[in-house]
Amino acid sequence: MEQVNENQARGETLSARVWREFKRNRVAVAGYYVVVFLVGVALFADFIANEKPYYVHYQGKTYFPIVRGYFEKLGLLKVAPELVNADYQQLSHQGALFPPIPYRPSMVNLDVPFARPSRQHWLGTDRLGRDVMAGIIHGSRISLSIGFVSVGIALVIGVILGALAGYFGGWVDLVVSRLFELMLAIPTFFLLITIAAVFPPSIFLTMIIIGLTGWVGIARFARNEFLKLRSLDYVTAAQALGVSNRKIMFRHILPNALAPVMVSVILGVAGAILLESGLSFLGIGVPADTVTWGSILNEARSNTFAWWLAVFPGIAIFVTVLAYYLVGEGLRDALDPRLRGLR
Repeated sequence: MEQVNENQARGETLSARVWREFKRNRVAVAGYYVVVFLVGVALFADFIANEKPYYVHYQGKTYFPIVRGYFEKLGLLKVAPELVNADYQQLSHQGALFPPIPYRPSMVNLDVPFARPSRQHWLGTDRLGRDVMAGIIHGSRISLSIGFVSVGIALVIGVILGALAGYFGGWVDLVVSRLFELMLAIPTFFLLITIAAVFPPSIFLTMIIIGLTGWVGIARFARNEFLKLRSLDYVTAAQALGVSNRKIMFRHILPNALAPVMVSVILGVAGAILLESGLSFLGIGVPADTVTWGSILNEARSNTFAWWLAVFPGIAIFVTVLAYYLVGEGLRDALDPRLRGLR
């Protein structure tokens, strides 16, 4: 009670108090900055690793191939005829500025298969001469996309079912709880393997399956919060005023129940990334021509002498998953200080 009064005296909102508590955990803050860095790498992968230059002078004109490529995909610009299928490395130009990694993960160079880490290829190449550094950078986009999209699907399903079970209780809670148990009995990993054997590899299908099978933890958090909040005075007052159940659930209770749910969401992103990496390592889940962290590791399995194919993607997966878990643990401690230090 004294802590609540202190926060009220400071005029702090819940988000401000959580951030203040979160910043006290230096390990969690370090994980947060790693996550921000990884998201930045994923968003700007085309500007970090690309065979196209930032700008190039050609036949008296200046082009910005990377930026122009985005507009061309959107249909806002037409492809410059003189640069269709151009090899920018071989063009006769007055000047050009290339990204730090002048390769794309799909660029094949059979002249340098299994090249060791060097100044030309910072993290070496694979059996097709594809740059490993470029694969890790662009692979971060795929891994984070699968993590966020699949957990987004799980969040929608979990919050809705958890809200229904926690708010109405009774037979609704009983039915939804039995559904929780049924979903927990389904092995997600083996389900994905089975689906991969029936359908062609697809990133979107992998996202959907992970999302449709990974919502139970989020639903349980939401159910517990709704069970606690539905008996509070402001909910009782809203019911007495004749406010509809839908508005009470999603306008009044849900904003106050989301904070603990977000812990499960963050941990779910780490789990989805780890699951996708495992599937890619086995050679399923994503198309064969798509370079991911797991697919690079898969090559290391049959080419054990190329140690860089195992070490660098493995480090990327380890650091990413660890960073998300640290953020999730730090957020959990910030939301409920009573749990600090308990494992």
